[in-house]
Amino acid sequence: MTHLRQKMLDELQRRNYSQNTIYTYLHAVEDFSRYFHRSPDRLGPDHIRQYQAYLFRERKLQAGTIACCTAALRFLYVKTLRRPYLPEHIPFPKRPRQLPVVLSPEEVQRVIDSAENLMRRTMVMTLYSTGMRCSELCHLKVSDVDSDRMVIRVHKGKGGRDRDVLLSPKLLETLREYWRWMKPRTYLFPGTVNNWRADKPITPKVVWKAVNEAGKRAGINKRVAPHLLRHSFATHMLEAGADLRTIQVLLGHAKIGDTALYLHLSRRHLQAVASPLEAIEVSSPDEVKRSRRLMKR
Repeated sequence: MTHLRQKMLDELQRRNYSQNTIYTYLHAVEDFSRYFHRSPDRLGPDHIRQYQAYLFRERKLQAGTIACCTAALRFLYVKTLRRPYLPEHIPFPKRPRQLPVVLSPEEVQRVIDSAENLMRRTMVMTLYSTGMRCSELCHLKVSDVDSDRMVIRVHKGKGGRDRDVLLSPKLLETLREYWRWMKPRTYLFPGTVNNWRADKPITPKVVWKAVNEAGKRAGINKRVAPHLLRHSFATHMLEAGADLRTIQVLLGHAKIGDTALYLHLSRRHLQAVASPLEAIEVSSPDEVKRSRRLMKR
């Protein structure tokens, strides 16, 4: 490990960044250095500008991926190397705000029923019933399930925040049946080592594969992934009458604005007001001519 990498790692760890963020930032800086065949401490704003253009033009990366690389470079130069660069020297790319895709309740039911085995079915149900993230599901422990209070404790979610999420009676019934079969010790969904079960967290790749394959078996044309179940949970909760603040707490969002996105997906809120077209009188479509020729003046 180089001195600069160790220095950046120390800065990330003393600020208590998550392991995923640490890995992503270090990997992004390594790619940046490899592109120029020089140590990052010998590079500057002009190189960053050239590298960002390369990521867009030649590698065709999405704006969100490039924003993550930019965050890593900002951390390196501003926090680690203490260089007084102004933010405009290392700009974040403009990211288009796209509405997430969601499943209908009927589609969710088909995905659950199409899970290959009881473990996969339980994972799918837990993701949808609680709205938790894939990484949070991976690190769930048996002791996190509190059937007395009917909640599941999520430890150190995004931003290092703990929170409680819903434990529905239907999910509890499935979890109990799953526990009697699997008998997990520490982690609710144990992983494997050399294809043998081990008392360690399952990997996100395993969860993603379980959800995606269930979606394909259910005949869903959408790209079914763990985060799609999270979006579906929030949207269906909103349509059922839950308020934004409650959904924000359940999802673990730091800002209410992130949760407000689901207002655009909720049919109940979209249909709560009428279009202004309904307030005006227009002639019947039966009275309108069908010809596309322009009228002569």
